[in-house]
Amino acid sequence: MFQAYANIFKVPELRSKVLFTLLIIAVYRVGAYIPTPGIDGTALSRFFASVSRTAGGQLFGIMGMFSGGALQKATIFALGIMPYISASIILQLLTVVIPHLERLAKEGEEGRKKIIQYTRYGTIVLSIIQTFFISLWLENPNSFQGNVIVPNPGWAFRLMTMLTLTTGTAFIMWLGEQIDQYGIGNGMSILITAGIIESIPTALFQTWQLLSPFDPARQQLAWWKFALMLVMFVGTVVGVIMIIQGQRKIPVQYVKQVRGHRMYGGQSTYLPLKVNQAGVIPIIFAQSVILFPATMAGFFPRAGALTTIAQGLAHGTILYSMIYAFLILFFTFFYTAITFNPIEVSENLQKFGGFVPGIRPGKNTSEYLDYIMTRIAASGAFFLAIIALFPDFVSSPRILNIPFLIASFFGGTGLLIIVGVVLDTMKQIESQLLMRHYEGFIKKGKLKARR
Repeated sequence: MFQAYANIFKVPELRSKVLFTLLIIAVYRVGAYIPTPGIDGTALSRFFASVSRTAGGQLFGIMGMFSGGALQKATIFALGIMPYISASIILQLLTVVIPHLERLAKEGEEGRKKIIQYTRYGTIVLSIIQTFFISLWLENPNSFQGNVIVPNPGWAFRLMTMLTLTTGTAFIMWLGEQIDQYGIGNGMSILITAGIIESIPTALFQTWQLLSPFDPARQQLAWWKFALMLVMFVGTVVGVIMIIQGQRKIPVQYVKQVRGHRMYGGQSTYLPLKVNQAGVIPIIFAQSVILFPATMAGFFPRAGALTTIAQGLAHGTILYSMIYAFLILFFTFFYTAITFNPIEVSENLQKFGGFVPGIRPGKNTSEYLDYIMTRIAASGAFFLAIIALFPDFVSSPRILNIPFLIASFFGGTGLLIIVGVVLDTMKQIESQLLMRHYEGFIKKGKLKARR
């Protein structure tokens, strides 16, 4: 493996791509520290430090994860890449509903470019809407426990905030596209991963403080718990890799066709059905839905019924865990049904002379694929639910009682994104090395792509 990393810099083209990607990541991280004009950053940091200890503050933590902590600092990249993710998901949902978008999705590269263009427009529209309400929220001292975050409120501040944050999101989108074109890996995913990894030094420092190896009197984390954490972390990462790479291979046989004096087809292949077809989307949706009442109750402390609901769904309660797990299961099946169409797959197989051995082409094949995909999605959904709830288990006062920032690396959205993006990037690098007759990251076999 170490030789593979050394080989990266022996290939000029690959070396340029890797260095260009690192340069874009550096630009992205610098932008996460440039403040937005007109905002008292110190007062805002104090507010986020206080609200992070409440149930409602966890939604800010999720959004802050996708912005690399820029949201809590109110920098020009405060929105992060969330508007682009939301626009992409909306376009995917509309592709099933709107015939024009469905036709574009089937037109190949040209159709894909058109959908990407629509996604860009949607990103800008969502950014403008979000930044307008964010500016109104920042102006209201009641939202910040009486603290004044914006010394000079008004339309000048609102327009400046809308222009600054929307431009920041558009610039991040452009950075991601530059990685796609000139770098290595998926641009947007790499930027999200860079933001998540940014919190690792803070988590390590907190762990060191809890251990207090030079001052046993202040030790809050026993060494046996620390060793257990390491074992659980390795086991969780291995499990995540297995579920991300896991797939069910459906055998496919192509019939022989005679065209002129040549014979085509006749070969055997397989149709890979992914165990985790929905990725991290179900966890993101479930977190947003279940934390929404607590977040709104934090903004409106006298909301009455909303406050009661938020207290019933407080983080760490049994009701919270049950509803959270149910939402993950629901969104996994929902998103899998949108992204995988067994009827379309069956029609494509029949069009090119392919069939599943033992299954009649057409309706029987689509029903068979739907049955298999439902069973696979069920196992993937249960795994996602376990991974999502594992940080709560680790941070529980009755178990290890460690800070949630440290526990978040034992599962949840962050770990799934990091592992998935690293595997994708390594797969692309390995393909480049093997194409130039260099050895890949593993000596036997090769890495599997996620998509």
